[in-house]
Amino acid sequence: MVNLALLGAFIPTFLFVSVTPGMCMTLAMTLGMSQGVRRTFWMMWGEMLGVGLVAVLAVLGVAALMLQFPALFQWFKIVGAVYLSYVGIQMWRAKGKLALPSAGAVPQLLSRRALFSQGFITAVSNPKGWAFHMALLPPFIDSSLSFWPQLAILISIILLLEFLSMLLYASGGKALALFLTRSNRVQYLNRIGASLMFGVALWMLVD
Repeated sequence: MVNLALLGAFIPTFLFVSVTPGMCMTLAMTLGMSQGVRRTFWMMWGEMLGVGLVAVLAVLGVAALMLQFPALFQWFKIVGAVYLSYVGIQMWRAKGKLALPSAGAVPQLLSRRALFSQGFITAVSNPKGWAFHMALLPPFIDSSLSFWPQLAILISIILLLEFLSMLLYASGGKALALFLTRSNRVQYLNRIGASLMFGVALWMLVD
């Protein structure tokens, strides 16, 4: 059903890819700060659905269209970077629903649907996700074995690693939020989140 040697190399490879800071992990950490870990689970479900869809389509060759039309790939990067920069500016100014409110203020909680949609859209609009899955997934599929069982196992592992990584980032963001709010340093917290957004946006543009 699956090549164990390839699987042994696949797990650490995608573990590294999952825990590397990017759009989804930054979003998980930011939502962990502003929405709490439990509410961030809704974003995680949407993100994992998006990642699973991207992985399947990438292996089936749809992502090859983006490589044939580099301008489309570049526009994906630019739009994503502009959006993250906008969110970063809002957080730096302590505005928007991702910004953590000051002590005594009522937090702006996103609906479950909004959180789910945000996770899904972030996953499917991330050009890095398409590139990673198109480049990394096919080499781990053994052509001598049945295709679909292998793909199902690999995607299941990808989703598990994504979930654990996002949970780690969201929990870290929540812990950081609790620490800083006790010291009334919410402004620093919002600016940390904003800096992460700016960093990922810059990384998308220059890479």
